Amino acid sequence: MGRSWDGSHDTGSQSDENCQFERLQLEPVYDAFVCPLTKKIMLDPVTLETGQTFERKAIENWFQECRERGRRLTCPVTLKELRTTDLSPTIALRNTIEQWTARNETAQLDMARRSLNSSGSERDVMQALKYIQYLCQKSRHKRCAVRNEALLPVIVETLKSSSRRVRCKTLETLRIAVEEDSYLKMMMVEGDTVRMIVKLLSHEQSKEREEAISLLYELSKSEALSKKIGTVAGAILILVGMSTSRSENILTVEKAEKTLENLERCENNVRQMAENGRLGPLLMQLLEGSKETKLSMASFLGDLTINNDVKVFVAKTVGPSLIGLMRSGDIRSREAALRALNQVSCEASAGVLIEAGILSPLIRDLLMVGANQLPMRLKEVSATILANIVNPGIDFAAISVAPDNRTLVSEDIVHNLLHLISNTGPAIECKLLQVLVGLTYSPSTVRKVVSAVKSSGAIISLVQFIEAPQQDLRMASVKLLQNMSLYMYEELANALRGTVGQLRSLIKVITENIDITEEQAAAAGLLAELPESDLGLTRQMLDEKAFHLVLSRVYRIRQGETRGIRFVTPYFEGLVRILARVTFVLADEPGAIEFCRDHNVTALFIDLLQSNGLDNIQMASAVALENLSHESRNLTRLPELPEPRVCASIFQCFSKQPVITGLCRLHRGACSLKESFCIVEGNAIEQLAALLDHTNDKVVEAALAAICTLLEDGVNIEHGVSLLVDAEGVRPLLNVLIESRTDNLRRRAVWAIERLLRMDDIASEVSGDPSVSTALVDAFQHADYQTRQIAEKALRHINRIPNFSGIFRNI
Repeated sequence: MGRSWDGSHDTGSQSDENCQFERLQLEPVYDAFVCPLTKKIMLDPVTLETGQTFERKAIENWFQECRERGRRLTCPVTLKELRTTDLSPTIALRNTIEQWTARNETAQLDMARRSLNSSGSERDVMQALKYIQYLCQKSRHKRCAVRNEALLPVIVETLKSSSRRVRCKTLETLRIAVEEDSYLKMMMVEGDTVRMIVKLLSHEQSKEREEAISLLYELSKSEALSKKIGTVAGAILILVGMSTSRSENILTVEKAEKTLENLERCENNVRQMAENGRLGPLLMQLLEGSKETKLSMASFLGDLTINNDVKVFVAKTVGPSLIGLMRSGDIRSREAALRALNQVSCEASAGVLIEAGILSPLIRDLLMVGANQLPMRLKEVSATILANIVNPGIDFAAISVAPDNRTLVSEDIVHNLLHLISNTGPAIECKLLQVLVGLTYSPSTVRKVVSAVKSSGAIISLVQFIEAPQQDLRMASVKLLQNMSLYMYEELANALRGTVGQLRSLIKVITENIDITEEQAAAAGLLAELPESDLGLTRQMLDEKAFHLVLSRVYRIRQGETRGIRFVTPYFEGLVRILARVTFVLADEPGAIEFCRDHNVTALFIDLLQSNGLDNIQMASAVALENLSHESRNLTRLPELPEPRVCASIFQCFSKQPVITGLCRLHRGACSLKESFCIVEGNAIEQLAALLDHTNDKVVEAALAAICTLLEDGVNIEHGVSLLVDAEGVRPLLNVLIESRTDNLRRRAVWAIERLLRMDDIASEVSGDPSVSTALVDAFQHADYQTRQIAEKALRHINRIPNFSGIFRNI
């Protein structure tokens, strides 16, 4: 017997290993088997005329070398000159060598099997695997020995080894064994082999991953194994991750990519790739596949969940193709296309799909009646797609969707949509309401929608959805009504004042939940937009205890007792604006005065002036304080003076009135923050003056209007001016006039400053400020008639226009 697996050979280059394996013979090597030139066992021995035997290729190379060097042709062993170069095959020797080689290879394979089966040392297993590699690489015929000896299952078992080196060598051996051998590949279809290989893909060691992906790539060349790989849980996900990795070895990434390309032959694999973010193969089959394949891929696309960025890519790639399927008369094609378009339609992809022509078939499918109409379940999908693509940034008034250049906001089409909203199920109703919501976000289309709603008389039907049990349906209707409220507030107020309870339902939506939802924010915004001057609506809200509920929610938000940060700002703004409307009816509604007194709302609005960053809340609070301050004149209790004594009518010295202390110098009576809403008592002047420097013109205007109540007729103007001076509000007020940001601000500022300039000390100081004079002159020349008159008076106070009244009196 020869040497066994002693591991003494050099494990360097592959050629060195091959030589070593040839020396590891179990039967002795006879000298006659070895070529004198190559020192290796001969495969095709031939004999010269000298009787010496050589490997055919080796002796032919010898002859070629002699010719090239111009030497005589000689026998390499005897060095005798040859008369002929004829080579005689030594068939008997060749047969003997082949038999000897076969016996040795059989014995060595058996030894390799025993080494692999016996859980031998890592050294023996590595040696056995290397020998099998050597045998497989030697020739295709030798690879058959591996197949015949049923070594493949034994090799596969070593994948379970705890040694990383053994696992890597096993993967390499399997790859070499199955290369261009369909039979061995098919043997790997059965059992757990592919799953084990996939498992090794997830190992962190890069060498192991490289060997595993190389083997998997080789296996994926077989269609049967492609299907098998796809059935292993997580296989395609791992491969997709490797193919897009930036940290992997570049060769590993390329192998992963090529493996996935091979797996694309199986439709199930294509679906899995799409589920894991590799949509290219699915889209390609949807574009180029057979009709059945297109339908299959479109249907599957309809079940996918993809992010908006990917939706844009998909819409660009297959949008026109899907719209083409959608136009088909075949109901299966239309359904598959609609479901796919439903998945890829969103605000981001809207422009792409609209440019591809999606609107016309969508409107046709929604509005068509008769034999060719879509089933209701597909109309729901059409409505969903339409809702997804109504992007406020698109001018739908300029896009034709039907004959005669009718658009999505043409009156008859809006009428048809409103008809569907009133006569279909909640799902379609909700989506079509969302379509109208999208159309009413844009200034270019909201008026057309409002006009159609008015002409159709649909406002009552739309308001009734506020009572719908489905939250999404309620929210869509509330958002639509909120968007239209600026253009049809009277109709909305009339509808809500009806006896069917919509106002109560709207208040319930606003105040019922602890969590702050988008629906609540929209409902609060809707109610806040209704006209404050509508006394009937405010009275009904008082009867419904709406202001009590709203006030409770305001306090809970301020105390941090509510949840829902996302919508808290618009919701809080809506609540404050709703609460402010109660101050618009103070003069006509005793219940409003009682509510404001009981809950000290004046103090609340003064506190809300400090809501920095919440402009609408500051503005609404300032407006409310203006209304409350106006009413203070009527609510201030004037002192009761005693009747003059009899002596006072005879003797002047007895006519002096008694001094009453503790009175409000502005209102000349007994004031309080809670009972008479006196903003002076609430120290609001400084906060209102601070808002005059606000960057938002509407906030400045509201604050200025509230300040003007200190200077109006019926109060002590001189004391009002004094309050402004103490609050350092004069300079900000002058700045408002100088900047003249809006006509309304200039009008109010001119009025207030004329009252300030009635005080001689202020007039004297202001007269030296040329910027104020210039601003008053500009108002005198360019403002409206009333403001010009007031500006003229102000200019007289600072002697910019002479006072001619004394002269004319003497003429």
